[in-house]
Amino acid sequence: MSHADRLARAALSRLAEPGDPRLTALVAELGAQELHRLLVDQRDPEGLRTDLAARLASSDPERELDRAARLGLRFVIPSDAEWPAQVDDLVRAGQLHERGGPPIGLWVRGPVRLDSLTGSVAIVGARSATSYGAQVAGELAAVAARAGFPVVSGAAFGIDQAAHRGAVAVDAPTVAVLACGADRVYPAAHQQLIDHIAATGAVVSEAAPGCAPTRIRFLARNRLIAALARGTVVVEAAARSGALNTANWAARLNRVVLGVPGPVTSAQSQGVHQLLRQGAATVVTSGQELLELVGESGSHLADEPRGPVHPRDRLSSRHRQVLDAVPVAYGAGTDSVARTAGLGVVEVRSALTYLLGAGLVVQDDAGWRLAAPAHT
Repeated sequence: MSHADRLARAALSRLAEPGDPRLTALVAELGAQELHRLLVDQRDPEGLRTDLAARLASSDPERELDRAARLGLRFVIPSDAEWPAQVDDLVRAGQLHERGGPPIGLWVRGPVRLDSLTGSVAIVGARSATSYGAQVAGELAAVAARAGFPVVSGAAFGIDQAAHRGAVAVDAPTVAVLACGADRVYPAAHQQLIDHIAATGAVVSEAAPGCAPTRIRFLARNRLIAALARGTVVVEAAARSGALNTANWAARLNRVVLGVPGPVTSAQSQGVHQLLRQGAATVVTSGQELLELVGESGSHLADEPRGPVHPRDRLSSRHRQVLDAVPVAYGAGTDSVARTAGLGVVEVRSALTYLLGAGLVVQDDAGWRLAAPAHT
C-alpha cells in the first residue's frame, strides 16, 4: 500500500468514531485516498457528515506521522506485515453490530509486533477488584506469559493492572489497549506501568495521538481486546461491568470465553457467575486450566484434581472387606475376623497374610489388629 494511502488513513483516523463500521466500509469500498479527497471536496458519500471536511483539509498527516514517530509511535494498517490478521474478524461482526467494525489502523508504541499476538490471552475484570481477584488475575497472567502466551488487557485499575503486573513479574511482554491516544496515559496513576509496557511490550489504540478517553472509546476498545486475543478470561465483574462487554465481543468473534468464579456472596463476581450459569463461559480456576483451554488441542493438558492416595486405595475389594473387619485397638483371631467379614476362614487367612506384608495389619499374641497406616 502506498505512502499516500497511509497518510489518508492517518488523517481519517482523526475523524473516525471508534468501532463505526461505516467509515471502515467506505475505506474498503472507495479506498482511503479517494474517501479523503471526497470529504475534503465537501462531497458526502453515503451520508457521512462533511462538516468534518474543513478539519481534514487543514490537517497535515505527513507532519502528524513524523511527530508520532518522534514519540515512538507507529501507525499500523491492514497492508502492513505487522497487521494482526485476527482483527479482521471484526469485519463480519461490524455487519451485525453498529459499533463492531475493524479499525482503519492502529497506533502502536512499543517493540512488540502486533502480528505476534495470535496466541495471546486477554485478562479483564472489575476496576474495584478484591484482593482475591487481583491475586488470581496476576497468577493467571504469570502462568500464561511464562508459557509464551502474551497477556492483553486495558491498563485500568483493578484486574487489568494485576494482569499486566503478573506478566511483568515473569519478565514477559504484555499489551495494553487504551481508550485514548497511545501517546497518552490513562489512568494517570499508571504512568510508570504504561511506560514500562511501552518499553517492553506494546501500547495500542485506534484513537489518534492526543485523543482523550471517552465512554464510547472504552466500549470500542473492548472489541479490540477481544479480537486481538485467542481467549478472554473474566476475573471478577459486577452485574454491569465493561468486562462483560469484552466477553460478549469475544463470544461474537468465536473466541474462547473463560470465567473465574468468586464467592457467591461477592457483588464483584455476580457478572462472572451469570456468564457461567448461562453457559457463556467456561470455568477456569488455575493457570494450567487456562493453558489447556487456550492452547493447541492436546497441549498443556491439566491434571484432574485428586485427593491424597491412601494405602487402602490400592487394595482389591475383597482385601478391603477383610481389612474393615480387623479391630483397631484389640487383637482378634482369624475366625473372629472371618465372621465379621462374612467370609471363609481360609480366604480370610490368605487375605490377612497379604495385608500383613503390606504393613496394614499386625499380629501379636492377642490376634490381628490394624497397623497405623490403615487408620486413614
